[in-house]
Amino acid sequence: MTIENMEYDTLLDRFKEVLKINNLKFTKQREVVLKTLYNHHEHFTPEHLYLLIKDKYGSLNVGIATVYRTLNLLEEAEMVTSITFGSQGKRFELATKPHHDHMICRSCGAITEFEDALIEKRQEAIAKEHGFKLTNHLMQLYGVCKTCKK
Repeated sequence: MTIENMEYDTLLDRFKEVLKINNLKFTKQREVVLKTLYNHHEHFTPEHLYLLIKDKYGSLNVGIATVYRTLNLLEEAEMVTSITFGSQGKRFELATKPHHDHMICRSCGAITEFEDALIEKRQEAIAKEHGFKLTNHLMQLYGVCKTCKK
């Protein structure tokens, strides 16, 4: 089951299933991680996500370790995707959006999402030419954004 365009209640039910499969308890802290990802369409570092949660839900006492563990669990369950920035670590986003690719600025780290039907068709054609069944892919273009070029 794909989670693109999934409503929050359905997403939450899927998250509860993932926790159950992994013999983990459903907690408010874990739910807040999922809810924050759902309500913000950014690419979060675990630290940035933690600070946002701490600012909004300070009384809930969510630890940074909980954020890391929950992100890893969500990534294993293919509910979030990540972009790796080498020594700067990963940035995560919820996988509810339609498929898209990324342009990443090497200077400031800005991430620009884009969709291109021609690129998608070409990738499928290349896979078919090689007898390869394409199940998923990730395209990341690295360079310098227009702000940093100035």
